[in-house]
Amino acid sequence: MKNNAALLSVNGLSISFGGLQALKDVYLEIQPHEVVGLIGPNGAGKTTAFNAICGIIKPDKGTLELRGKNQNWPRTSDLSKLGIARTLQGVGLFPDLTVLENVMIGAQKFSRTGIISAGFGTNTRDEKELKDRSMSVLERVYAAGLAHRRADTLSYPDTKRVAIARALVAEPTILMLDEPAGGLGPQDIEWMNSLIRNLTSQMSVLIVEHHMDVIMSVCDRLYVLNFGEVIASGAADVVRRDPAVIAAYLGTGAA
Repeated sequence: MKNNAALLSVNGLSISFGGLQALKDVYLEIQPHEVVGLIGPNGAGKTTAFNAICGIIKPDKGTLELRGKNQNWPRTSDLSKLGIARTLQGVGLFPDLTVLENVMIGAQKFSRTGIISAGFGTNTRDEKELKDRSMSVLERVYAAGLAHRRADTLSYPDTKRVAIARALVAEPTILMLDEPAGGLGPQDIEWMNSLIRNLTSQMSVLIVEHHMDVIMSVCDRLYVLNFGEVIASGAADVVRRDPAVIAAYLGTGAA
């Protein structure tokens, strides 16, 4: 099912680890300005699919298209120039750097002289531009007041905000969020839902998440994996009532 209007299209994605088939003929598509959820039980292959798109794992087979054009499976170093940014389950901030420095690292594609020199004061013009970009994004996620704090002094919810800011500062076309609500309380989850919904004015979002209230609140469409295969896809309110999905993941009470 090919749609040239798609920002990103994956077809036939298959990956094996030794004798274990982790993914088999997985497909998904992301349209402009939508939120797509990738869900399924533990071990279904969600993170493996994420990592293939991000260049962390090399697929055995499958095709990737960006904006209707064939694209080699990327390396992680290619993501920014392809308009893709992602967060990690484990946040992944540099603990001994400040919040602002962490976010500036995400803005490296805008640096004319390289992030190391620009981020640490050897090029005043570059440094100011990167700081301004980074502060603007920190304000957007309500974390500007944390800019000069070391990352290892933050609360866990605040590290989530900073990790998202570091991804957003690259101004991606596609933002990939890996368990963004994991470890958050109800108030922070509501904030996260609101942020994700607001992001679609500027980008598309692909999200892996176990919190079904988040998925059902923010996602336009869902792809459901089970044992490495897509067992259902479509509008979120339709997919959640699919008998195969209920059996595999959601449980009878979720319909």
